[in-house]
Amino acid sequence: MIGFSLLAESFGFKVPKGYLYAAIGFSVAIEALNQVARRNLLRLDDKRPMRDRTASAVLRMLGKRPPAENDDTAMAGPDEPEAPAFGVEERNMVSGVLTLAERSIHSVMTPRTDVSWINIDDDAQTILQQLTDAPHSFFPVCRGSLDEVIGIGRAKDLVADLITDSRIQRNRLRDPIIVHESIGILRLMDTLKRSRGQLVLVADEFGAIEGLVTPIDVFEAIAGEFPDEDEQPDITPLEDNVWRIDGAADLHHVEQVLETEGLIDEAQDYSTLAGYLLASFGHLPEPGDSCEYEDAHHRFRFEVLALSGRRISSVRVERMSLMPSEAVAEDNSH
Repeated sequence: MIGFSLLAESFGFKVPKGYLYAAIGFSVAIEALNQVARRNLLRLDDKRPMRDRTASAVLRMLGKRPPAENDDTAMAGPDEPEAPAFGVEERNMVSGVLTLAERSIHSVMTPRTDVSWINIDDDAQTILQQLTDAPHSFFPVCRGSLDEVIGIGRAKDLVADLITDSRIQRNRLRDPIIVHESIGILRLMDTLKRSRGQLVLVADEFGAIEGLVTPIDVFEAIAGEFPDEDEQPDITPLEDNVWRIDGAADLHHVEQVLETEGLIDEAQDYSTLAGYLLASFGHLPEPGDSCEYEDAHHRFRFEVLALSGRRISSVRVERMSLMPSEAVAEDNSH
């Protein structure tokens, strides 16, 4: 109407201002009705389970319309309890997927100290016993040291060679796949796809082997750990709000179990609980030493239980709720 009025006046026609005021009043009334309708829609949407709302939001971001749902099933009645939101395991899996691209390869790989490898110079009986004791499908075959990798052997092929020839046939070994420690997780996944189930070795800038990665390691970064027969769970609940955690436990997993955040510092070069504690203490602690960490709602006490050489092997973690006054003081300090 304003544009029409200006155009008419340019040709010498006078348009009464009442038409403009009527149009403005009509627009204000329509906008008020839109706001009331939007508020009512939000109230109705709040009654839908968070799971449904999240799924609908993701579908809209992907450019797809969420399927129409029956009002009777989409919204709970006023007397019905609200459906639970995402469970702890579901939240952890969603968090694992969303943060996977940001994680370093050190947080998912098996470190050098835990790698099972075959020394080709050992006698057949020793190698056979090692293959029998370890529940792995592939082994790095090396000469004297893990850094001197000859190839990757399948366990059943190695056992067959040792039984028939009493030695490992080098021509049956696969070429090792070695990636640099700076490779991203997404590029690593492409490498694992091409490896056809074979393990991938991780080397530093000097060529030393730092660890290895298998497809199950990437899966564990998303869905949590799946210990092998020769492994113990990294995190073991002792009682309510008390856990015993292996020092080599991934910090991402520790944060998920403790339901906190802030332990991971991207500026630091550690990815395990032991690395976090060493950075907090500033030195190698003794059994019984402890330190604390606070978030907005809880205080966590980390007590060193045992050392393995120069490595923190076991830690007791206790979660305590902050008193309201402490929580307010914590918020004010931030």
